[in-house]
Order: sequence, then structure tokens, then C-alpha cells
Amino acid sequence: MLLIECPNCGPRDETEYHYGGQAHIAYPEDPSTLTDSEWSRYLFYRQNPKGIFAERWNHAAGCRKWFNALRDTATYEIEAIYQLDEPRPDVASPELVQAQQNTPEGGAR
Repeated sequence: MLLIECPNCGPRDETEYHYGGQAHIAYPEDPSTLTDSEWSRYLFYRQNPKGIFAERWNHAAGCRKWFNALRDTATYEIEAIYQLDEPRPDVASPELVQAQQNTPEGGAR
């Protein structure tokens, strides 16, 4: 079982939460102007990295509030938890750090 730290209620079992998908996805300003292809990209296309990933979670069996978490998708370890109105904390996964060190420019591939 995964123990998730709710920013309002404290640590609780993962069964109390609902996963809300990738965090920091902006809603289109005027969805009616989007093509079907653009709308489907907004609805269905998400990143799927190995390593640190920003996710939205809802404490459904507790305070029922939403929050963001940085979770390592390879180890399931939660690196940081923060409120929806807070900026994403600067946490890099070991895989990303290694990839950046292995490229000639020091940047992501």
C-alpha cells in the first residue's frame, strides 16, 4: 500500500484517494474554436514519463480536496505534495539528472 500525505488531513492509505491525472494542464480558453484533433489532444494526450511526474489527487474519503503530488512512476515514491495554487517544486528524478549529464549540451534529449 502507498501512504499519501494529504496536505489537510495528514498521512492516509492510498485507498482514500482518487487519481486525477496529469497536473498543470491548462483548459483551453475557447474550446469551441478547437478542431476535433486539437480537442482530442487536450482530452487524451498526456505525458507518461519514467521518473518524477506531476499528478493531481483527490482525498475522496477524507477532506475531499484536490492537491498536486510529484510521484516517481518507477518507484511510486512521492517526492513532494503541494496545493493546486502553488508552483511545482523543483525536484528532478535520478533518470533525468543522469540523462542531462550524458548529453553534450547538458540538456534533455
